[in-house]
Amino acid sequence: MSGSSLVFWDEHATVYDFGLGHPMRPLRLELTMALARGVSLFDAPGVRVAAAGPAEEEQLTRVHTPAYIGAVRRASAGEATPAFGLGTADNPIFPGMHQAASAAAGASVAAAQALWRGEAEHAVNLAGGLHHAMPAAASGFCVYNDGAVAIAELLAAGATRVAYVDLDAHHGDGVQHAFYTDPRVLTISLHQTGLTLWPGTGFPGESGAGDARGMSVNVALPGGTGDAGWLRAFTAVVPPLLRAYQPQVLLTQFGCDGHRLDIMSDLELSVDGMRTAYRILHELAHEVAAGRWLVLGGGGYESIRVVPRAWCHALSEVVGVPLPADAPPQWVTAAQAHTARPVPAALHDGPEVGYEPWQWGAGSPSRAVDRAVMATRKAVFPENGLDVMAEGGKV
Repeated sequence: MSGSSLVFWDEHATVYDFGLGHPMRPLRLELTMALARGVSLFDAPGVRVAAAGPAEEEQLTRVHTPAYIGAVRRASAGEATPAFGLGTADNPIFPGMHQAASAAAGASVAAAQALWRGEAEHAVNLAGGLHHAMPAAASGFCVYNDGAVAIAELLAAGATRVAYVDLDAHHGDGVQHAFYTDPRVLTISLHQTGLTLWPGTGFPGESGAGDARGMSVNVALPGGTGDAGWLRAFTAVVPPLLRAYQPQVLLTQFGCDGHRLDIMSDLELSVDGMRTAYRILHELAHEVAAGRWLVLGGGGYESIRVVPRAWCHALSEVVGVPLPADAPPQWVTAAQAHTARPVPAALHDGPEVGYEPWQWGAGSPSRAVDRAVMATRKAVFPENGLDVMAEGGKV
């Protein structure tokens, strides 16, 4: 292992653009990269920023049907096909759609290849994390499911244990669907319950099928969950499962739409709560996956005040460069030009977040978060050789 961090970025990533008025704005990526450069995250030894080519047809067809890929190509030329989810309010067509979506997938594939070949220890594609795309349909602003395509690339290269952890406020339904019967892939999604948030899936009983029973893990949290409850649920489920599974590669999707300023969910997270989870996952990548850690972007619709700060926390964790207290004044001025709302100069939302770790016998049925945790542990822990009640899940 080289110990390096590889960040995939190309200015053409902003071509993935559903147009004016759409909540998923490419501006969020532009401002994130500008902020990262402004605080010197890419200047550390061993950090490289690189471009990648588009995903090849063979790589895409491991996840998506040829008919769907053909429809995306036609959408690039202006043909809407709602039967494939293309040309809807969520997924408007745009010129170059296939090229833009395959470029996002290609960067995630290149990141996976770099980790598997030992060319980098950590790899990042913030333009990725498009976790809702299905085999034959665009869904939830996602055209090609780059995370699933990257996992399929790892399996084709010989990996037998890949773990995927999704922190987006919305259920990672497309990645779960792609590997629901495959025991070589552990998928974990921590999200707002489908009872109150699209796509209406991601309940504990969706736990995998056949030889993969227990391999699909869903923590469905109530709206209003803040940092303390979210981190309590995260630490009660994710670390014990990753330690039990011992993946060869860890992929993480860092959608930041659970932030309290994001209008697309009812979670109440801060960038500091998210950073705590990033740190834990970084430590786990070294503990269980020999450091092989692939970080993807995902949702995040407060494009100016939240996404750049949250994802710079993720980049900071990946490259090992601490963030300063405040953003550079020139970045704040540039960001302010895109909104009438005050852009925070502070890169943190507050002090370090505290939470009550899960302990044996500590779960309380009177607390909604604890009920969600207990339902998840009951659904999947026994299948993974873990005790439902034990602290940390250990038998």
